[in-house]
This record gives sequence, structure tokens and C-alpha cells, in this order.
Amino acid sequence: MPRRTRPTPEEIRAAKGRTVPDLIAPDLLVLFCGINPGLYSSAVGHHFARPGNRFWPVLYAAGFTGRLLSPFDEHELLERGYGITNLVERATVGADDLSRAEIVEGSRRLAAKVLSYRPRFVAVLGIGAYRIAFGRPKANVGRQELSIGVSRLWALPSPSGLNAHYRFDELVSLFEELRRAAAKG
Repeated sequence: MPRRTRPTPEEIRAAKGRTVPDLIAPDLLVLFCGINPGLYSSAVGHHFARPGNRFWPVLYAAGFTGRLLSPFDEHELLERGYGITNLVERATVGADDLSRAEIVEGSRRLAAKVLSYRPRFVAVLGIGAYRIAFGRPKANVGRQELSIGVSRLWALPSPSGLNAHYRFDELVSLFEELRRAAAKG
């Protein structure tokens, strides 16, 4: 698909069930793990692409990037030691369209990737999805007790613009904490 700022409504509808390729490499500092791609992201083939998603502005404000990246610049994350994957690969209208079983199965696929690529931290973006995926119903945001191999787990709120539970400055503060931990090792 040629680089455009907006997919057509037909392209968005046709994106249901498609996937967005992982942005991953060995030995990353942080592998960000979304719940699953939305239709908009699937239509353009880039992570966190829907206008209103706060992922890219939060990464910049938290110091992960030196400039505000767009989803079309996502490859630049690898150069800084960051990557992106999803618990569930298939695109849906919203995460509510996923079953608990899909999310749990997604944690198994994630574990296989993590054991292969060995990121320092895996940040699951969605506390509810983290709780389901890893069977931790009382987990809180932040560093988790669980690890996958050498990779430490971290739970963060979803940066979706639909997640009204967290203001932008709160998201930035939580992401900054992860960035500082990743920089320390």
C-alpha cells in the first residue's frame, strides 16, 4: 500500500483479521507488546497508527525517541533498541472482540518470541490484557514479578485514545519509569 496518511473506509473494513508484521530484533532493550492491531493499523500496515492513539507522542515525551515519530517511522525504533509486537495477531475493531482464550494463547506465542529474541524488558500495553494473558488478576501497572527467560515483564496502560482511565501526563510518567529501568539494565 503506498504511503498515505489515511486509509479509505473500504480499506479499513477489509483489514479485519489481517496482521501487522512484528517490529523485532534480537537483544532489544524493550519489546512493546500491544493487545492486538486495530483495523486502522492493519489497513496501513503499521503499529499504533490510528489517529488519537497516544503511543507515539507518549514514547517521545517519555524520552524513548529524540523526535515525535509517526507509525510510518516505526523502523527507527529498532535503531534505538525498541520493538513492537502484539499478544493477538489478528486485527479487530477493538480488543473487546478477543476471547480470553485468544489472549492466553497470545501469551504463549509471545513467550516463544521473547525466548528467541531475548529483549531486556517486555512491556505489555494493557493492564487488563496482561492480567488475563498471564493469569495475574490482581497485577498492577509497573514492573512485574514474572519473567520470560531473561526478559522482565512490565505492565503499562494501553495508550489507545479510547483508554480514558489515564491522562497523557500519567502515561508519560509510567513509560518514563520503564525507560529508566531499561537504561539501567
